[in-house]
Amino acid sequence: MNPASLALILFGVFLNACAQLLLKAGVNNVTAAIGTFEYSIANLWPVGLRLATQWPIIGGLSCYVISVVVWILGLSRVDVSIAYPLLSLGYVLNAAAAWWLFGEAMTPTRLLGIGVIMLGVYILTRSA
Repeated sequence: MNPASLALILFGVFLNACAQLLLKAGVNNVTAAIGTFEYSIANLWPVGLRLATQWPIIGGLSCYVISVVVWILGLSRVDVSIAYPLLSLGYVLNAAAAWWLFGEAMTPTRLLGIGVIMLGVYILTRSA
């Protein structure tokens, strides 16, 4: 895999991770404003409208759209058997960012899982 192809794949992973974090920030905004909401038909319109008008959610969905375009460009240059497992780097990025941005727990078990993911990605990229 050449550096340009790797850059496309990693940029797609990064955009996907950003999308997740932005969606979480948008949901946090809504729950901070109205509290934890019940999943019901009655709440579908009012909560859905609040969610749909949150800038972080709009940004997250935009990141998804762009990430799909970048991902398609990456897949045109890299075997899917190599590219798809690299998506797991998004778990690493999201775990670190969620800890930093949202104060989510970073337990030893989670750190071990992140280490296993990183080891797997390392082994995978060495075999390419």
